[in-house]
Amino acid sequence: MNEHLMNNYARLPIAFSHGEGVWITDQDGKTYLDALSGIGVCSLGHAHPAVTEAVCAQAGRLTHTSNLYGVPAQSDLADRLCRLSGMDRVFFSNSGAEANEAAIKIARLYGHAKGIELPVILVTENSFHGRTMATLSATGNRKIQAGFEPLVRGFARIPFGDIAAIEAAANNNRDIVGILVEPVQGEGGVRIPEPGYLREVRQICDRHGWLMMLDEVQTGIGRTGRWFAFQHDDILPDVMALAKALANGVPIGACLARGAAADVFRPGHHGTTFGGNPLACSAALATLKTIENEGLVTHAEEMGRYLLDALRAALSAHPRIKDIRGRGLMIGIELHDGDGTLPALGLGRGLLFSLQAGNVIRLLPPLILSRDEADEIVLRLTQVIEDLERSTASA
Repeated sequence: MNEHLMNNYARLPIAFSHGEGVWITDQDGKTYLDALSGIGVCSLGHAHPAVTEAVCAQAGRLTHTSNLYGVPAQSDLADRLCRLSGMDRVFFSNSGAEANEAAIKIARLYGHAKGIELPVILVTENSFHGRTMATLSATGNRKIQAGFEPLVRGFARIPFGDIAAIEAAANNNRDIVGILVEPVQGEGGVRIPEPGYLREVRQICDRHGWLMMLDEVQTGIGRTGRWFAFQHDDILPDVMALAKALANGVPIGACLARGAAADVFRPGHHGTTFGGNPLACSAALATLKTIENEGLVTHAEEMGRYLLDALRAALSAHPRIKDIRGRGLMIGIELHDGDGTLPALGLGRGLLFSLQAGNVIRLLPPLILSRDEADEIVLRLTQVIEDLERSTASA
C-alpha cells in the first residue's frame, strides 16, 4: 500500500492499465474478464468509443461552470431520464450516496410540510445506501456503522421483502413519511424479493400518503433487464436514486422525483458544486444513447437469463453451492460457507467478481456481454470453485 493513501480499502494486489469491452489488462500485461464492471459501473465495458468521444469532445470545450448558470447538457440529460423513467424532475449529484442524501432530504421536507416534527423513513435490514452520515444511518449493516455513532435519527428498520412488517410499522408509527428500499439488494448479497413486493409497497405508500423511494443506484440503467428495476412491477416510485452505470465510469448521481415530491426542493434547500457538470452529463448522454440505440436493456435480460441458466447447469449440484439467483445481469451465487480468498482465486483464473455478505459471489458483467463471454465466465468460475475445493482440502 502507498504510505500516503489512507488505509480504508482492503485492496487486492493488482492494478490495471487499460481495458476494452469486457476485458481489462493489469500492469504486468495479464488480461482478465471483468464480470464486475467496476461494481456495476462500466455497463458499456471499458473504453467504449461513444463515451470516449463524448468525454474528449466536451473536455475540449468546457468541463465545469457550476450550477449558478444553466448547463445545456444537464437539461438534455434530465429530459432523457424523465422520458425513460416516467419521473418529473431530476437533481444531479456526484454519486449514489449523494443521490440518496437528496432523497432523504426530500422526505424530511415532505414530512415537515405535513406538520410532522420528526419524520421517520422506513429502511430495511441488510440494505446499503451509502457512506455519508445519513445514508450510513439508513444502511442495514451494523458492521459498517460501527464506530461512527451517534447515527442520524429518523430511520426505522424492518426486514427486507416483508410486507407484514411494513403494515405493522404503519400501525405503530404515525411519523412515517416514506420507505427507502432497493428493488434488489446488491451489497446485501443479490437478494431478490418475492414477485409483487414493490407493487404492494406502492399500495401501502398510497394508502398512508408516504413517499415510495427506490435506491436504484445498482439496479438502474438496464442492469436488471429493464431501464429501471421498478418497471418489472409496472409501477412508479415517488423518488428514485441513480448513479453507478449512468455515465459508464464518469462520476455522476441523480435523484429523480415525481408528483408532490418533485416540488419539494426550492432554491437554497440543496445543492452541489460539481453535480451535473457538462463533462459528466455529456458522458451520461452518450451512455444512455448507446444503451438505447444498441438495445442493451433487452440484451441484458436475455443474456442474464442465458448466464443464469448456464451457471445453474454447471454449479447447482456442487456441494458448496446453496443458491444461484439473479435478475438480468445482476447475479448472485450463494455458498453454504463463505471464503474470503475467493476474489483472489478469481484473479488466478483471470476473472473479476466480488464477494458479498460473506458468502455470495456477485456478478455484474457489462451489458454488452456476448454468449461466448458468458460461457467463459461460467468456465472460469467453475474453475475457481474447484480451486477453492482443493485449497480447502489441503488446508
